[in-house]
Amino acid sequence: MQDRFNLWIDKSAIGLSGLCLLHCLATTLVIALLSVGTTGFFQHDIHKIGLALAIPLAVIGLGRGVFRHRRWVVIALGFVGIGFMAFALTMQHGHAELGFTVLGAAFVAWAHWLNIRCLHGGTCREGCGCP
Repeated sequence: MQDRFNLWIDKSAIGLSGLCLLHCLATTLVIALLSVGTTGFFQHDIHKIGLALAIPLAVIGLGRGVFRHRRWVVIALGFVGIGFMAFALTMQHGHAELGFTVLGAAFVAWAHWLNIRCLHGGTCREGCGCP
């Protein structure tokens, strides 16, 4: 039961990271093409909501995973990603904010992908894919 819960948490976090990447890239494209940015999808507050969802998923999913597989680099990567996303919230919309948000989401997705590999990809020995 716990394995399924951890898998659900990790996959949800990867999905959230994917939505974040899609939002950032699509927003940039739409703004560039249409020169608009005043509707809800484009508001800066959406990033606060995304981060508010990402933090508990990372803490629960990665924390539970590290408790079992003891690969601390997994949680470190996740929190570096959360840090990049939080830092991006301090910036105005622009290239730097986009870069830090995308980088953060990629780190978080990578951490959850490694967590899945360590938890569900084998016995977490040589060759399981864990760092």
